[in-house]
Amino acid sequence: MKAYAADKIRNVALVGHGGSGKTSLAEAMLFDTGAVNRLGKVDEGNTTSDYDPDEVKHHISINLSLLPIEHHEHKINVIDVPGYPDFVGEVKAGLRVADSALLVLDAAAGVEVGTTIVWRIADEYGLPRVVVINKIDREHADFDAAVQAVRDQLSSKAVVLQMPIGQEAGFKGVIDVASGQAWTFDGGKASETAIPSDLESAVAAAREKLLDAVVEIDDELMSKYLEGEEIAPDQLAAALRKAVAAGAVVPIFATSALTNKGIQPLLDGIVAVTPSPGEAPLLEADASQLKDKPDRLAAFVFKTIADPFVGKLTYLRVYSGSLKGDSQVWNATKGREERVGQLLSVRGKTTEPVGEIRAGDLGAVAKLQETTTSDTLSVKDGPAKLQPIVFPKPIYSAAIEPKTKADLDKMGNALARIVEEDPTLNVHKDAETGDNLLSGMGESHIAIAVERMQRKFGINLDIHTPKVPYRETIKSAAKAQGRFKRQTGGHGQFGDTWIEIQPAKGGGFVFEDRIVGGVVPKQYIPAVEKGIREAMQEGLLAGYPVIDLKATLYDGSYHPVDSSEMAFKIAGSMGFKAAAQHANPVLLEPIMDVTVTVPQEFMGDVIGDLNGKRAHVLGMEPVAGGMQEIRAHVPMAEMLKYATDLRSITQGRGTYSMEPLGYEEVPAHMAQKVIAEATAHKKEEAATH
Repeated sequence: MKAYAADKIRNVALVGHGGSGKTSLAEAMLFDTGAVNRLGKVDEGNTTSDYDPDEVKHHISINLSLLPIEHHEHKINVIDVPGYPDFVGEVKAGLRVADSALLVLDAAAGVEVGTTIVWRIADEYGLPRVVVINKIDREHADFDAAVQAVRDQLSSKAVVLQMPIGQEAGFKGVIDVASGQAWTFDGGKASETAIPSDLESAVAAAREKLLDAVVEIDDELMSKYLEGEEIAPDQLAAALRKAVAAGAVVPIFATSALTNKGIQPLLDGIVAVTPSPGEAPLLEADASQLKDKPDRLAAFVFKTIADPFVGKLTYLRVYSGSLKGDSQVWNATKGREERVGQLLSVRGKTTEPVGEIRAGDLGAVAKLQETTTSDTLSVKDGPAKLQPIVFPKPIYSAAIEPKTKADLDKMGNALARIVEEDPTLNVHKDAETGDNLLSGMGESHIAIAVERMQRKFGINLDIHTPKVPYRETIKSAAKAQGRFKRQTGGHGQFGDTWIEIQPAKGGGFVFEDRIVGGVVPKQYIPAVEKGIREAMQEGLLAGYPVIDLKATLYDGSYHPVDSSEMAFKIAGSMGFKAAAQHANPVLLEPIMDVTVTVPQEFMGDVIGDLNGKRAHVLGMEPVAGGMQEIRAHVPMAEMLKYATDLRSITQGRGTYSMEPLGYEEVPAHMAQKVIAEATAHKKEEAATH
């Protein structure tokens, strides 16, 4: 593929709800421009963009794909991103480097959950948008209803640019309302035709709405329009392009990707109305970095692929200057030099060597050592540092365990590589429970990440629900003696303590020395405290650490020859355990401070579900976007799969966050179950050792 100047490039992110036909649309674009010679299908697992084995297996897009095509002396970099909410990180990465978003809707379903999610992300980046109503030939397709849904739920600035001729099985062509041209399609081939007489009034009305919207941003056109003068096609085209770039107009197209209808007019429309890199709005932070030295290199990394055979592949967009192969650059984010080797043009899984990547274009480079996603490659002297991608925080965690010793040896490297590839994943070890936790955007996200590690790195992992870090405490005061005496040959062991314990809610652990008269020598008192602390870690009921307790050493005795630190440590532990049996020990569970944001219509269902999870609902208040925010305190044990539950209840429209709050007593019937499970686990462990 030849190199293109920035004004001949269009960087378009293909976004939408899962199942709206994005990947099929991308495949039709590739086929119609001659980039591929066979029209692949998602169900058959042979599309250009869904090439990853996990995508073929699950029949969904999981990864962002680059699909450059050439059309009428322009290069369109189609960035196909997943529609499933678990892979929203890929959506954020794709939209970060796009100059416009091509939002795909199912003509029968209209605006869906994923549609609103990607619309909000496009809002974050201030991107111009184009809407494609796809699957016009599907049963129950309703173009007009879908258009109205876009206007009602997404943008009042949406206007029809291309409308269908026929619907459902009768869909056979499209009409461009700006130019008045119409085409029918047979086997993907377009033939120009006259506008059907029964659609003439609808086309005229649509053109009127289009003109009303477009002339708003051009005073000269507004004057002509108000005076009833004819607006020349080239003037209208220029004004429409300007209006789209400014976000003043959202044009709507009609297609059927599977039957390859409406694709060529859509491609013409992308070239005609979407902004080139030089015309597109930039993030404020980027604009300030790029304005001083427009020829200085600034290349932004938006995706990293880790492959055990090929090595690391780094996807980037050049915002200014030119990135050349076999060169030295400066990683402005890390403050380190980086050697750039072979540059690549990427289309799905295929790559082609190129000598340089010019400003405005996308490409990749292999085997960078220091560079990761969100880094900026620039020059050492006055480098640019572009705005990083703000990835969403993980909301779902699973505990992972290696199946064998060999898997354990591989696990650290595999996890590091998979997290580098997908920044919405996070790995950490829970110091309290000992679980290795893999966190992400949902159950499917974690399951597919584990599958990917198995395939790429040959590591087999078990997944299970994370353990809850329970605690134990006491509810009343008690006293007891702890006396340790052992006689062996030579010196014996002797330590004698009297321990009093009492609750200290919220006070952690407090140790008090009330010994008088030296009945326990000072040098042994720290050992008594150490013995109590160690016994607290072993637990009283189910083996969980004891918290919020005050222990007082108030009496005891010693032997001038046989006493030792070890003897008093054991005696202190014995005294604590004996007293605790009479101090009403209870099990505590962690409580989370939870904030749930949901559309108004799901409020009742969400609150009902939280009540079923033993939540204490604190209140609710309206927030931006017609949403309601619910605050509640909920036991952690009830929140382990909440990401899945909330998605199900709210059709994917709800979000939540939570922070640790403190501990509360577990209800008696539930405590018995936890204690029984912990006891059984201890016996099982003892039997295997």
